[in-house]
Amino acid sequence: MQRPADDLLAVLRAPTTVRNMADAAQRFLDSLTDAQRATATFPFAGDERYFWHYTPVERNGLMLGDMTGHQQELAFALLASGLSARGAAEARQIVDLEPILREVERVEQRPTQWLRDSARYWFSVFGTPGGRDPWAWRAGGHHIGVSFSIFDGDYVAPTPLFFGANPATVPFGPHAGMRTLAGEEDLARVLLGSLDAAQKAVAIVDPVAPADILTVNYRSADPAVLPSGLPYSDLTGEQRGRLVALVRQYVGRAADEVQAGQWRRIEAAGFDGLAFAWAGPETPGVGHYYTVKGPHFLIEYDNTQNDANHIHAVWRDFSNDWGEDLLAAHYAGAHQHGDHHHTHAHSHPADNEWSDQ
Repeated sequence: MQRPADDLLAVLRAPTTVRNMADAAQRFLDSLTDAQRATATFPFAGDERYFWHYTPVERNGLMLGDMTGHQQELAFALLASGLSARGAAEARQIVDLEPILREVERVEQRPTQWLRDSARYWFSVFGTPGGRDPWAWRAGGHHIGVSFSIFDGDYVAPTPLFFGANPATVPFGPHAGMRTLAGEEDLARVLLGSLDAAQKAVAIVDPVAPADILTVNYRSADPAVLPSGLPYSDLTGEQRGRLVALVRQYVGRAADEVQAGQWRRIEAAGFDGLAFAWAGPETPGVGHYYTVKGPHFLIEYDNTQNDANHIHAVWRDFSNDWGEDLLAAHYAGAHQHGDHHHTHAHSHPADNEWSDQ
């Protein structure tokens, strides 16, 4: 009989993506000076790998602004190696929003403590890319929180995977009307709008949206903090398809091979474990929130700040964020239970900022 770890490994193999990421990471590292490499690299073991943020705070790693143009291209190539074409395009668009946000805040006379700069994104590599030993890489900055953990040269954990957008819809200027992460809002609204009154009475859990995603940037995501919502089993066939499409929007951020494995895992667990919850009014342009909770994962979204023009949207895994399940399987397979210094996930936040203004 297969162990749960065997089942997980059976669906999460992504050898082509692993090779692509290892090659991209090595090209990036090879381009760095010794001093830059010292800033960009960390051991795989220890706590640093678990730190992530989506506010504009300072981070560890090598910042784009401290790279040459060629090094920046290689850093973005590393980012793209873990993402689908859509995911990579959205990530670049999020980065490109920074000067737009700076101009919006200037015109609207909204003072901020934050420096809005597309150069303020940091890249880190943990361990040695390639080979069978665990390694990882991270890219982060305002509204980007991407972390990929790789095991045994074959297996990838893509979560936490956070994207955000401010402004979600550009209000004026040359890019007026441009929407970033439109699918995250629109697909949820289509689903919500298709519910009847009885279904909405269960799905809409609060008339007021929370100020932020409830799992914030905790190291491990606690399903208990999320509302229960409307179960998949209480949806019609068409509504079920809309809920599945919403989940695919988030999983589809990852590279094609990775998302395929993740989707096999979701299908194996069964859609009956899904539930959809909404908070806030249904009216567009007013602060709103939703979550989809599954047997082993969640997606969470809010759009409340800046007159509901500021999106946070994350995909988490209850047991395999940072590859925790894969790491356990790695050590179990290598019979090295007592020979590693892995630190288990806990529920303390990593310098969380509740509002990034």
